[in-house]
Formats: sequence, structure tokens, C-alpha cells
Amino acid sequence: MRLTHWTDYSLRVLMYCAQCEAQQSVATIQAIADQHGISKSHLTKIVMTLAADGYLETSRGRGGGLRLGRPASQIVLGEVVRKTETDFQMVECFGEGLSHCALLPACHLKRVLAEALEAFFAKLDGITLADLMNQTPAPDIALRPLTFTPRASRSPARKRA
Repeated sequence: MRLTHWTDYSLRVLMYCAQCEAQQSVATIQAIADQHGISKSHLTKIVMTLAADGYLETSRGRGGGLRLGRPASQIVLGEVVRKTETDFQMVECFGEGLSHCALLPACHLKRVLAEALEAFFAKLDGITLADLMNQTPAPDIALRPLTFTPRASRSPARKRA
């Protein structure tokens, strides 16, 4: 499963605003766009949606900007993800229509994936924006780049006779 850019950017905006509040400053769309390399016009749409949902308050003019619409401790990640994602249909049989899967009568994949999705949301429902902002990642994990070793180089090369 992969979150959409909309959800990713929504979470970034909320985290940025929470960080600004902790520093007693105000966030702006331009500052967030610059920080994350996101289109300002796209970010504006996201901010307007977050404001309509009550996550943000916006104000124009001098001293204006973005503020959290409620305390960070009351913004639950699971709720945000449910509102910003449009489709949790992980496989065809999750849909309401007919499934063309020949394995369907005996397949348990749908149940297993549904349980995994429930566990995913159970975890997110237990985390608030404040929790994210108060956690300090372990130093060895925070800055370590992800590495990927292609399969071909994992096994020793075969010798030709």
C-alpha cells in the first residue's frame, strides 16, 4: 500500500504547522512549498481542504499564515489519512462489484489484507500529531540512507564450464 502525494503533503503541512507553533511562529504556504519542493498551487488546494476539515486556520495579510485549527494532541493520524486518501481497495475483491478472480471461493487473501488494513489504522488511530512532534528518532536510524542491493548481486556468480 502506498499513500498518495495528497496525504503525504497533508501530513507534511500539519507537521510543519505544529513545528511552527512550537517555535511560536506562523507557517506560510510559500515556506512549506520551498521547504519540501512542492508546487505552491497544489499546496494551496491541500491547505484549503485541511482548513475546511478543521485541521488548519488560515489568515491573510500581514502576520497571516497557517495555524493548527485544533491542538496537535487532538489531530489523530488515522483520521487525517482516512479523510485524505480516496481508495483503500487493495485488491479487486475489495470492491463492491463482481470480482473476476477465479480463486475467490477458496481465497483468504481478502480477509488477511482487510485485517492488515485494520491493523494499519489501529496503529495510526493511536498516534496524534503531538506524538509525532515529541518523538526523537534514534540517531542511527534518522540519518542512515536506505540501501538496496539488487538480487543479482546478492548471490555469488555462477561459473561457466
